[in-house]
Amino acid sequence: MQQKPTASFFLLPLLLFLASCTPTPTPDVEVPRMLPELDPDRYNVAFLVMDGVYNTELTAPYDIFQHTVFRDSIKGMNTFLVANSLNPVTTFEGLRVLPDYNYLTDSLPPIDILVIPSAEHHLDSDLEDAAMISFVQEAAAKAQFVTSHCDGAFVLAQAGLLNDKVCTTFPSDVAAMRHRFPNLDIREGVLFVHDGKYITSAGGARSFEAALYLCEHLYGAAVARRLAQGLVIDWNLATIPHLVIE
Repeated sequence: MQQKPTASFFLLPLLLFLASCTPTPTPDVEVPRMLPELDPDRYNVAFLVMDGVYNTELTAPYDIFQHTVFRDSIKGMNTFLVANSLNPVTTFEGLRVLPDYNYLTDSLPPIDILVIPSAEHHLDSDLEDAAMISFVQEAAAKAQFVTSHCDGAFVLAQAGLLNDKVCTTFPSDVAAMRHRFPNLDIREGVLFVHDGKYITSAGGARSFEAALYLCEHLYGAAVARRLAQGLVIDWNLATIPHLVIE
């Protein structure tokens, strides 16, 4: 009597076939961390970024400062991003950017210029981030200049860095800033204010102008004009509503 094939007779070839069609998992490969090359003869410029950072307040000053490396006979700027993680940061508009340094765990290079772009929650939850505020206080104490754009001024104010200083912020948020920090001297009708080491700006597209002002302060009007021309910006400080506290 002929023996009938068992179920395993058919199952084994099927399993072998399926195994041959299943791709072999690729092992995770750790991507080496690429730290920025920092020229020791340049200013180190750190941009503080976090989820919800606004594109323009980040990229406008970054563009201006990074372009200094293409100008001869000046001390250019090394530009890099710092955050509380090395994970990608998602801007308010949806761009994803990679921080260069984690200020919570890394040994940071000396910061000559600290830039605080505005972020979505600079009027509320970000101001409760004690570690971030502490980093800003420590970096600002050693920096030659500290600049904020739009609501980045709220971070400086929360850190106590604008006490006895004149400042400004995003025009429609002046009232909110005065309410939260009633003892500060917050000005309207100007695009940026320079008081001591602090430069606060109205933000938005005017972030370009606040950055150009710092370049003119450091390098002179001719260099600032060439930087502006490289980005097709008409630059004439005399026509820009601003305030410099002597």
